[in-house]
Amino acid sequence: MLRFSCPAARHTSRPMLLSDADRAAVLDVARAVQADFALRFPGDHGTRQPLHVVYGGLHLFTAQTPAKLGQVARAMLEAYAPTPEALASVFGLRDEIASEVHTRLTHKLETEPVEDYRLDAEDGYGHRSDDEEDGHARAAAEQVAHLLASGKAPPFLGLRVKPLSAELAPRALRTLEVFFSTLGGRTPPGFIVTLPKVSDRRQVEALAAALEVIEGRLGLPSGALKLEVMIESAPGLWEATGMLLLPLLVEAARGRLFGAHVGAYDYTASMDVAAPMQRLDHPACDHLRHLMKTAFSGTGVFLADGATTQLPIAPHKGAGLSDAQRAENTTVVHEAWRAHAANIVHALDQGFFQGWDLHPGQLVPRFALSYAFFSSNREAMTKRLSNFIAQLGRATNVGATFDDAATGQGLLNFFLRGWSCGALTDAEVQATGLSLEELRTRDFGAIVKQRQRR
Repeated sequence: MLRFSCPAARHTSRPMLLSDADRAAVLDVARAVQADFALRFPGDHGTRQPLHVVYGGLHLFTAQTPAKLGQVARAMLEAYAPTPEALASVFGLRDEIASEVHTRLTHKLETEPVEDYRLDAEDGYGHRSDDEEDGHARAAAEQVAHLLASGKAPPFLGLRVKPLSAELAPRALRTLEVFFSTLGGRTPPGFIVTLPKVSDRRQVEALAAALEVIEGRLGLPSGALKLEVMIESAPGLWEATGMLLLPLLVEAARGRLFGAHVGAYDYTASMDVAAPMQRLDHPACDHLRHLMKTAFSGTGVFLADGATTQLPIAPHKGAGLSDAQRAENTTVVHEAWRAHAANIVHALDQGFFQGWDLHPGQLVPRFALSYAFFSSNREAMTKRLSNFIAQLGRATNVGATFDDAATGQGLLNFFLRGWSCGALTDAEVQATGLSLEELRTRDFGAIVKQRQRR
């Protein structure tokens, strides 16, 4: 009988270079590193991210504000892009998706025109007397209570206070106190407090501590109030030691950090960019976005782009406009829409799915371009995720695109984002082979393990 030597057997017969204690020490390090990494970078926390946030002055908010914004946006769509063909012409959409995007955009503006609303006591409000701001904070809180009672509140809601500078911190805290004492136990879980002009982690630590006290005094669950930061200062990006501030804010917020926003215009001003050159797609803003993506990736902190300041406001109002005036209105609105659309696409390219809207007319490009993104990529993403699901996460190759298990979550996130904002239907999600119950787990690894157990 022929006998063949076994390389493995020969290898195991040699003296081992590492002792059991040596190997145990390495394994202890590996386990500790993995546990620390999972603690620092938990990934998606299972909450839907809105596509936008609408800012409006504290003094202007009423329970009807979100619905009125939708009404204005629908009227502008009807006036300036009433058909799929017109929408395609304005935004350069492919003919094969224009009808779908127009239909879903129209439905969105009718049913959920605002996904996230921020009552603004900072730049959108200005500086007023203490009595006046107290009164507006109380009135706004009552209007929020009416909106919540109506069952028609946006999925996300919050308040931006003034920055925690030495001069303005007392006013910021006073507005918080008045607003939350008025709203009281009616405060919804997940209510967001936005802190502008963050330049030091101690500001975030102080606000997190204040929110904890407010929760206790109002009998709210611990962590019910969330915190959001605005990154608006280039010098404020760095600690005195030279360490990047951004990743330190996660711990400073004590588990409350919901999002971080690009404050493009203050940020570029802090870098001596002249006013005529300040814009959302400035290279300085791109650098800031990249820093934010690097610092917050895997932490579960949502990132949002800043505002397009060119607003779609028609110059001519009223009935009886001439043909020339109507044409000028159309030109002005379309130019503003295209400027906003270009910024939305630029942000999407850098992984920023959320951005600011300052005018109801901006809701049209916001949802049109976001929906076009999902519609344009749906077929390719469906093939990739379907193949992935069929192979239970093993490496696959669809066309020229290679996927490994690490990209499975990214593919899942595409459908999660599109589905939660109305860009993708239940049937389109299920075409991947996923059930809606599996989608709601938001965890590709858990889906694979569950299927492997079947």
